[in-house]
Amino acid sequence: MSTKKDKFSSRDKLYMEIALKLAKARYGHTGSNPSVGCVIVKNDKIISIGQTSISGRPHAEFNAIKNSTESLNGSKMYVTLEPCSHHGVTPPCTDLIVKSKIAEVIYSVTDIDIRVRNKSFKIFKSKKIKIRKGLLREKIKSFYSTYFFNRKKKLPYVTGKIAISKNNLIYSKLDRKITNTKADKFTHSLRYKNDSLMISYKTLNSDNPKLNCRLNGLKNYSPKRIILDNKLNTNINSFIINTANKSNTIIFYNEASKSQILNFRKRGINLKFSKVDNQGRFDIKILLKKLYKLDCRNLLIEGGDELTNYLLRNKIFNRFYLYESNKKLSKKSEYLHFNSLNLLKQKYKKKIKLKLNLGNNKITLYKN
Repeated sequence: MSTKKDKFSSRDKLYMEIALKLAKARYGHTGSNPSVGCVIVKNDKIISIGQTSISGRPHAEFNAIKNSTESLNGSKMYVTLEPCSHHGVTPPCTDLIVKSKIAEVIYSVTDIDIRVRNKSFKIFKSKKIKIRKGLLREKIKSFYSTYFFNRKKKLPYVTGKIAISKNNLIYSKLDRKITNTKADKFTHSLRYKNDSLMISYKTLNSDNPKLNCRLNGLKNYSPKRIILDNKLNTNINSFIINTANKSNTIIFYNEASKSQILNFRKRGINLKFSKVDNQGRFDIKILLKKLYKLDCRNLLIEGGDELTNYLLRNKIFNRFYLYESNKKLSKKSEYLHFNSLNLLKQKYKKKIKLKLNLGNNKITLYKN
């Protein structure tokens, strides 16, 4: 069993670092389940690895055990999160670990799920399997901060972003490009790491965005598109509508004619009715609860000034990325200012300038 006197070797740390990298690689793509990494070692040699499957099942431990071509008798398992011990869609990982005759389990963080929390420890102890925990605890606990938030609040973890020009514009009809290609890649990495992406119909109609991940080989991991459109004013010929199906696009609406609703549904849109306030704005907290029930766990919001201002005032963002370019946009035609900069600084006290090689662009992370 584990004690406070447990000491971890440099090799232990190396194996857990590998497990963490495996977990990070699946972040945002494991549905309602946390992304877990697992490494199995025998005679100080890695004999198998596993990570949580896309959509969440099978779990990392199951995959690592099934991936092994050697006997696991007497081996050690390194896993980022406490193995599950409850019967759900699949049998508990603890059963498989016991049957495989693994001699020692080292996990970093205790699961927050009440169906699991500390139960695996008791099971392994009763089966004479050595247990140690806490390896790289702070680092891995930080990685699971979004998962812990999901479980505690029953809400998606919300990330916001917006890009502003040197003259504080977020839109110019004559000069639409704000950030450079290096900053754009960071945006696509955010899209890869979030299972859903929300915008308003105004942004959709103005920019006709694709909202996908365009990093090499990762297009299939693009987030689900969430559109806020009170009266179904979304451009029916936009890219989003033309590439929509019920699994990749949701539009929240409140007021629309039967013909409008039928037209959108014919195009494969998943329409969701939701209440609005007297100013025609959705109650974002109600929407977040609905999205959580639809397995949305990590939500990226790429809003304009109006939506961003509303979300800042209601303290919806868990973290916010502000992109700043040294480029000035044209004011000779239609343009929009970012009027919420001071509000952003007021709401989020912690400000971290990301150390990224972005040339003449920079990104600052705001969070509490």
